[in-house]
Amino acid sequence: MASGSKEERMLLPLRVGEYCHDWKKSQDICLSLIDDDEEAVRANAALGLAYVARTKGRLEKHQVKPALLMLLKTSQEYRWRIIDAIEDINMFLDWKIGQKAVERFKNESDQ
Repeated sequence: MASGSKEERMLLPLRVGEYCHDWKKSQDICLSLIDDDEEAVRANAALGLAYVARTKGRLEKHQVKPALLMLLKTSQEYRWRIIDAIEDINMFLDWKIGQKAVERFKNESDQ
């Protein structure tokens, strides 16, 4: 996934999350982009996973949860987008991942 411009890599997870009919392929593309060098691409990969949760109603928790929690800890500029993605995934899939961490980061940003 390293090929393509930053803009192309930023759009890819959003497009597959929204339009690709294969939830597993969409998830795998988003997960591969979570390791991108650009924080904006990584944040959009998390958002792409939220799109998959919304449009396909399915993700593999054992793969998605650790990736999102890692992003939540390591992201700075786009942490808000990671939080939004986690909250959306929790809502659409009835999961409860990262709730304490999300609340902690929200409280830190309010101070």
